[in-house]
Amino acid sequence: MPASLEPLDLGVQIPYHFRCPISLELMRDPVTVCTGQTYDRTSIESWVATGNITCPVTRATLADLTLIPNHTLRRLIQDWCVANRAFGIERIPTPKQPADPALVRSLLNQASSQSGPQPSRLSALRRLRGLARDSDKNRSLIASHNVREILLSILFSNTTPESCELNHESLALLVMFPLADSECASVASHPDRINYLSRLLFHPSIDVRVNSAALIEIVVAGTRSPELRAQISNIDEIYEGVIDILKNPISYPRSLKIGIKALFALCLVKQTRHKAVLAGAPEILVDRLPDFEKCDAERALATIELLCRIPSGCAAFAGHALTVPLLVKIILKISDRATEYAAGALLSLCSESEQSQKEAVAAGVLTQLLLLVQSDCTERAKRKAQLLLKLLRDSWPQDSMGNSDDFARSEVVLPF
Repeated sequence: MPASLEPLDLGVQIPYHFRCPISLELMRDPVTVCTGQTYDRTSIESWVATGNITCPVTRATLADLTLIPNHTLRRLIQDWCVANRAFGIERIPTPKQPADPALVRSLLNQASSQSGPQPSRLSALRRLRGLARDSDKNRSLIASHNVREILLSILFSNTTPESCELNHESLALLVMFPLADSECASVASHPDRINYLSRLLFHPSIDVRVNSAALIEIVVAGTRSPELRAQISNIDEIYEGVIDILKNPISYPRSLKIGIKALFALCLVKQTRHKAVLAGAPEILVDRLPDFEKCDAERALATIELLCRIPSGCAAFAGHALTVPLLVKIILKISDRATEYAAGALLSLCSESEQSQKEAVAAGVLTQLLLLVQSDCTERAKRKAQLLLKLLRDSWPQDSMGNSDDFARSEVVLPF
């Protein structure tokens, strides 16, 4: 065989009994039903969830929907994966078993028993949190047992130092579940509850602080009443605590994610945005902008645009040397939404400051905006870009267009 030819990749055949009869894929969590047939858990659960009450192979009625883990088959599949790793097959992880409904009920009863010893209640909450972390299915099961009402009661029924550990554990579990509108309103309408959460923002434990910020964000975002949202966002300490969370090292990414979600939710309340500016939001947003992941970067840019709409925010961002160059650089780099928010923030800054106009031109905004106008970006982003081009038309160097190889041949018609 000539040396230039690569050997044929014959692949590997998955044994018949390792395949799920429904999906025909390698089973990752094999379970046996009452008819004795084995399926992958995800496939048989989907089969039953769509209204089927028969065994897919035997067609016999599934009188009992209990799924029994087939540990022997799962170990055989794992051994086979290891034996064939040369073919690029990865060993399937050992699945964590779903929570037992009876266990969940018992743990919730134990945690909510006010007469029970605190160590026992703490242990129950920690076990529930471990189960909730394991899977979405476990969280759904726990949520179906009125867990939010139980946890809210534990969190706010006693805020003395003696109960702090129990409160912190209930808070850590509570933020794993979305709250109903009525539950958000219940928290928001009690100033003592909001004040308690704002105090937790300065707790020595970063986990407690982040969980408090997470619940504040859930409540603000889920409260329909503008008056209640304004009441929460009017508390100076909340802004200070949330912004302090954003200062944590990148080695704790959850603080960035929760911090920017909370700050964005607070800044949606127009009449209190100046409090975010006073607490130092512009500086921390610009400094941490490169550290955010895509979704969080979009939220950070949306927050910047919101704060640029008020005079104090616009002045604070304009006074930061990195604001304009960063916003120019971000255009067309992260996502359509990020581009739209960056263009909107630049439009606000350049409308109020000639210095920002000069900085934008020096950072190459002309190239970015012309590319944006020709791109498949959102219409709102293009409209902001056109307005910005019109605003800056007197700021271009006279030879900027004529000497540009990129745009000497451009057929773009500028909107002015």
